[in-house]
Amino acid sequence: MTQIKDSTELDFCDVLFMPKRTTLNSRSEADVIKEYKFKYYPHTLKTCGIMAANMATTGTFEINNVLQKYQAITCLHKHYDFQKEENIQYIAKNFKKKESDKNSYTFISTGLKDDKKKLFKVLGNKDFKIDKLCIDIANGYIPKLLEFVKEVRAKFPYLLIMVGNVVTGDMTQDLILSGADIVKVGIGPGSVCTTRKLTGVGRPQLSAILECADAAHGVGGLVCADGGCTCAGDVAKAFGAGADFVMLGGMFAGTDEAAGDLIEKVVQTNQIVGVDDKTKEVTFLQKREKYKQFYGMSSQLAQEKHFGGMACYRASEGKVVEVAYKGSVENVIMEILGGVRSTMSYIGARRLKDIPKCTTFYRVNRQLNEVFGKS
Repeated sequence: MTQIKDSTELDFCDVLFMPKRTTLNSRSEADVIKEYKFKYYPHTLKTCGIMAANMATTGTFEINNVLQKYQAITCLHKHYDFQKEENIQYIAKNFKKKESDKNSYTFISTGLKDDKKKLFKVLGNKDFKIDKLCIDIANGYIPKLLEFVKEVRAKFPYLLIMVGNVVTGDMTQDLILSGADIVKVGIGPGSVCTTRKLTGVGRPQLSAILECADAAHGVGGLVCADGGCTCAGDVAKAFGAGADFVMLGGMFAGTDEAAGDLIEKVVQTNQIVGVDDKTKEVTFLQKREKYKQFYGMSSQLAQEKHFGGMACYRASEGKVVEVAYKGSVENVIMEILGGVRSTMSYIGARRLKDIPKCTTFYRVNRQLNEVFGKS
């Protein structure tokens, strides 16, 4: 029988932090690096908890090179061929060969339909030690995912395994008890994801994080909020709701290090530069603006580009957009970390791990004053 959950479901735009007394005199005093411990992975990891999504446009070697400087994580997209020598050399540089080597901030990625033999060969390579794996599928509720997580955990007990995506506490716990260290939370919140529109399935991201984080922490696991963040304030809210990690795609898209061609367009502004005396025709100022292509991994473009075409039994659950050019991804990560530090100074959180303890949210009707146009 059809049921309706009558609880209020919230997204990032539905809440604001309540400011509180603080012992911080400056945002510079806020520590955004946290030492993470895991249920199965035998090592700790010191990171800011921010991840670049394993999308073809953002899970790139180039983004990884920059984010590592800020102790941020990159989930490499799964379309890198690790049979190629140049890719093998890159991986060898970024993954430790023995336990005493510095820990990496890099995950490799796989799906359920990818070649398992190839994956296991890469994971078992003796020349370098890959110890971080993202198992990424859109529907984290299928039985095969649990089976695959158990198989990978049994074969490679030393791996840091992140898997998703789900939006409910019960499946979060099932995945953790099957061998996952981190569960990715989010169905449909991404800027280039159309799953909610096409399927009617999903959940507002803030409420999903709240429930899944509570469930994960109860059994010793962690969660990664995947999707829905459009600004530094959203990243802070994800941490405030209990997310241990926050994965970003659209925010890192459009940068120099993101994949995709740079596109130049002539755009008409609202600035008047002249009026014809006879026809009274108004001439507006035109300027050149730069963009980069960004697309969802379930979009038709992604299916054609990476999977040989759209299968007859499925429909596109993603879209293609042009993102305004942002320069180096370094500008983006610095702005995000600056925003999170500022949040911490407002709510009295001296350390990253203190953010949930210091968080009280107001429910709001709107969070921005846009009377004079969008900022």
